[in-house]
Amino acid sequence: MTHDLAIGDRAYSSWSLRGWLLFDAFGIPVTLHHARLYTDEVQRLLAGFAPARTLPALRLPDGLAIGESLAIAEELASRHPEARLWPADPRARAVARMLAAEMHAGFAALRSHCPMNLRVSYEGCDPPEAVLADLARLDAIWSWARAETGAQGSWLCGDYCAADAFFAPVATRIATYNLPVTAAQSAYVAAHLAHPSFRRWRAMGMVDGADQDFYRRDYARRPWPGPAPLSAMAVATGPSVNALCPYSGMPVTHFLQAGGRVFGFCNAFCRDKTVADPEAWPKFSELYTS
Repeated sequence: MTHDLAIGDRAYSSWSLRGWLLFDAFGIPVTLHHARLYTDEVQRLLAGFAPARTLPALRLPDGLAIGESLAIAEELASRHPEARLWPADPRARAVARMLAAEMHAGFAALRSHCPMNLRVSYEGCDPPEAVLADLARLDAIWSWARAETGAQGSWLCGDYCAADAFFAPVATRIATYNLPVTAAQSAYVAAHLAHPSFRRWRAMGMVDGADQDFYRRDYARRPWPGPAPLSAMAVATGPSVNALCPYSGMPVTHFLQAGGRVFGFCNAFCRDKTVADPEAWPKFSELYTS
């Protein structure tokens, strides 16, 4: 049996992003089950994950279903110690757990004024004082974490850990709404936008259903500040350089063009997520460079 994770729209569901990163970024296999936000699909999906009431929700291999991202993180850490979701050092682990808990419970003004939207980036959003206060608190605890753990690299407590996964949607909010942050905060945001797992999630989010009107804002737009994707576009026909989909191994039926060549995939979603960010997908990158 495997883990089963219920998620919402990838472009908008910030808690689903956190839940998924706890698997993909740490190499834990999972089967995904998807529901579109603001539809009755969510409650129908959650009926199979009772008593969880919100997304993400996890059904463990033994059949037990749980909700709440913190509970999911702790249970995965217990069942998969080899994945090292939390730092091995006790001091760093305590810091990381404090960070994740505060993120889970706080920053309501930032969440409300700047809902996650991975499909756009704006010139600005005129953040109110409450949002600026949340940004200041983030700067304080991120700086505190680095000082207490001696972290020197991109992440808050040493290696990438569950605390960083919890802050990934915050990084996207800063990127989407061009929020005013310090140089250190900006560097942390850039690390998230370049993280391989995040790039894969965003690539899927770019093609994961229609835009949700709830997240639409009238601010002036700017290019996404993350890594620029390799240029690619969907095309109607082959022939392709490959006969089998690089992801499933099934015969190809859908095609994209990149670097003057045509590549094939077994379905439209496989193709479209690759068009969105070809270099986010190791199996395609291997094919592309071969």
